[in-house]
Amino acid sequence: MIDSAQLERLLTRAEHVLGRLEAALPPAPPLPDWHAAVAFRWRKSAGRGWLQGVAKPHPIRLADIETVDDQKARIVANTRQFVAGHGANNVLLTGARGCGKSSLVKAVLNEFSADGLRLIEVDKNDLVDLPDIVDLVDGRPEKFIIFCDDLSFEAGETAYKALKSVLDGSVAAPPANVLIYATSNRRHLMPEYMSENLETQRIGDEIHPGEAVEEKVSLSERFGLWISFYPFSQDDYLAVFAHWARQLGVGEAAIAASQREALNWALSRGSRSGRVAWQFARDLAGRQPA
Repeated sequence: MIDSAQLERLLTRAEHVLGRLEAALPPAPPLPDWHAAVAFRWRKSAGRGWLQGVAKPHPIRLADIETVDDQKARIVANTRQFVAGHGANNVLLTGARGCGKSSLVKAVLNEFSADGLRLIEVDKNDLVDLPDIVDLVDGRPEKFIIFCDDLSFEAGETAYKALKSVLDGSVAAPPANVLIYATSNRRHLMPEYMSENLETQRIGDEIHPGEAVEEKVSLSERFGLWISFYPFSQDDYLAVFAHWARQLGVGEAAIAASQREALNWALSRGSRSGRVAWQFARDLAGRQPA
């Protein structure tokens, strides 16, 4: 039997041990200040995640994104419906690199932030935390786009299962104030191999087609809206270069005289894209006399 004095000593020692453990634990993550920013990043430290406000979101506007008018109209219409509280879809933007996929997402944030739209950028490695992020914003009056940029998965990765669950696979209904916008160079987000199309397994007289492709396609199919981007034509590339050069203060004469150099710049980079056009416009602007 433990008398009351011994019990009191044990309790005192337990309190001391718990106090030391609490002091060694990392502090609780701060709650997000929803009024301080319109864009947030999901950060993690010591296994704990929190939303960090972005002090200076990218200022790109919809008017700055040219030659992708159809893609722009589709994502703007979907986002407008979302902000208005009407039906809207999760969006997967796929295709050629540097042609405006992530820029469009940033531009719609700037277009609709005054109407209550907010953006949360989540790295692919943190997709396992999506349920926690959704719980943080559930019930808020704002509308949230969870943004996953340059999304793809290699064979053997399992993080995509967390994304599948939040998109359309959990027992809990997704909140009405959350959509996922993702960009990728792969339409199906995972590598596919010719052998998978030929894969079969024979058991007696029954033939079972391989199911690897179905597993890979099932993730992208959970995005209700697919928006595809294609490599720029020469004229598109030059139009985007001219737009950014004007924005950076380059005169029309210098822009016209630099078209051949702009094309050579793209040739050296192996790509005609909006990103390459922006990079050359910056270089050209930097070489202009003061």
